[in-house]
Amino acid sequence: MSLGRTRGVALSGVGGAVVDVEADIVPGLPAFAIGGLPDTACRQSADRIKAAAANGELSLPTRRITVNLSPASLPKAGSHFDIATAIAVLTAAGFVPAGQVDEVVHIGELGLDGTLRPVRGVLPLVLAAVRAGFPRVVVPVENAREAALVTGAEVIVGASLRQVVDYHRARHEGAEPVEVEIPREVVSLRRRERDLGEVAGQRDARFALEVAAAGGHHLFMVGPPGAGKTMLAECLPSLLPDLSDEDALEVTAVHSVLGLLSGGELVRRPPFVAPHHGASMAAVIGGGSGLVRPGLISRAHHGVLFLDEGPEFKANVLQSLRQPLESGVITVARLREAVSFPARFQLVLAANPCPCGQGHGKGLDCSCSPKARRDYLGRLAGPLLDRVDVQLQVRAVTRAALAQDDREDSAVVAARVATARHMQRERLAGTAWALNGHTPGPVLREPGRRLGGAVTADIDRALDRGALTLRGYDRVLRLAWTISDLRGGLSPGREDVGVALMLRSQAGVAA
Repeated sequence: MSLGRTRGVALSGVGGAVVDVEADIVPGLPAFAIGGLPDTACRQSADRIKAAAANGELSLPTRRITVNLSPASLPKAGSHFDIATAIAVLTAAGFVPAGQVDEVVHIGELGLDGTLRPVRGVLPLVLAAVRAGFPRVVVPVENAREAALVTGAEVIVGASLRQVVDYHRARHEGAEPVEVEIPREVVSLRRRERDLGEVAGQRDARFALEVAAAGGHHLFMVGPPGAGKTMLAECLPSLLPDLSDEDALEVTAVHSVLGLLSGGELVRRPPFVAPHHGASMAAVIGGGSGLVRPGLISRAHHGVLFLDEGPEFKANVLQSLRQPLESGVITVARLREAVSFPARFQLVLAANPCPCGQGHGKGLDCSCSPKARRDYLGRLAGPLLDRVDVQLQVRAVTRAALAQDDREDSAVVAARVATARHMQRERLAGTAWALNGHTPGPVLREPGRRLGGAVTADIDRALDRGALTLRGYDRVLRLAWTISDLRGGLSPGREDVGVALMLRSQAGVAA
């Protein structure tokens, strides 16, 4: 008997770290011990491996088997260590030639019959392996297309433990191994995006939505039930361009960890996530009692997070959005580790004007007290709403507005949005930002980008009166630059700043 070794990958957030999987078989009472901070699923792999090996005519010796997952200080979670552990043990038992699998990464769960079953998070696991210098990766058949998305990966498809062992034996002997082909025909179901042409009336709201899409600005809409707030929010993804290769890889990695990938393809369209207002803190920002998983804000990375009936969400959930809105990252701290997830989403909030929803216009049908109305929207006001650029009053559609048939579909508006975003990328080239909505205020006020006093006169006065905070002042500047980009201007004029100020203050909540 000898020492057997191969490689696995430990998942942390949406990243990974290569792990040495070592196995030693020595005389003694039969036992199978796994060390190196394994979780419950990882420890239980011993029973799965013994059954899978026996059913694959690879019976393990009745001796003491010790497996170490190194570095031992790094927590190991999940069943994807099954095949790596099994190969390490079989190498120590002499079924696999020593040295043949030292530099190979194995990922997958074992069934009791020896079949290799798919696992979540294969994309970030393979990506971590390739970046660490281990391009040869064994994955289950169902995960093969996902693993093949990683540039530079040499994907070896495994259907069963026995087939993987035979593959390594054949490679060692110089024979041509029997390879399992990667499935090619996979049905991919894509979400249908609502078209802006379906929205009747709401000319001002449609313009605000276009500005939000062009600059990556967060949006807050207040209006009565049936005014079209939800429909407008659902139209926003159709105005956004396809994700770049880098962004698509980040989004796909999150979806892979959550087990949401279909078809083994990169996610090219911006995601749209609309949680129920009863969602918990852990569901929204991420967490879990075992393996820490991404939350809904990470699922909406490079896409749209829509909170309908925003005041109904728990206060701690709403306030937890403040930090990722600024940084684009959320860090979930637990006793043993702190895991960071990407969370660069575009927030869309919608709310009725009061609890009963009838406090619009003259409010004659409203049954809410003044205090109830004030407290209702007050749940969103303050630091959270101060981070939202566009704050819009969405009014009920009138017959006159409905008669105006000047609606543009999403393709027409998306073309203007793409042009405006191209102008922003060129202007912000060489910086860490690509959109006006992500550009810090001090950058907009630095020499070379600072607008003249005649242009900013209106918001200067609003700042002096206390009607705008400094953060609100900067966000009006961001909107002004986006409005200028949409009309093809080189820099904002006073009219652009005025329109931006109107877009930020229409909702009637503190700017």
